[in-house]
Amino acid sequence: MSSIHVDIVSAEGAIYSGEAGMVFAPARLGDVGIAPRHAPLLTTLRPGGVRVQPADGGEELHFYVSGGVLAVQPHLVTVLADTAVRARDIDEAAALEAKQRAEEALKDRAAHIDYARAEAELAEAVAQLHALAQLRKRLKP
Repeated sequence: MSSIHVDIVSAEGAIYSGEAGMVFAPARLGDVGIAPRHAPLLTTLRPGGVRVQPADGGEELHFYVSGGVLAVQPHLVTVLADTAVRARDIDEAAALEAKQRAEEALKDRAAHIDYARAEAELAEAVAQLHALAQLRKRLKP
């Protein structure tokens, strides 16, 4: 079986580096699947989950990215993320709290808030919770 090398990097440092049989990422215009020898591609990412299927057939790996860039070459996938964490490391309580704060800010029309920022925070919190839910769904027997 052929493989493609995957590097997932955030501003804090490298999160993952290894060989994969398939990679799935949340591109700005829709989810993409990348297999070995994929055509070159450069696209932006929206907040969401990145899935890596190891080339050795091991357990699928799940990551959350808050946005960034996806660069694909025939034998290399690079995810340059603003923020990236392993899905199992997402703080669900903090994501729920951030979602609630953003929703309340958007409801309060009298407040002097940055609506674009509140909407972005809401989208990020929802994406984190979705990535966590997807991980739980896949791990459920």
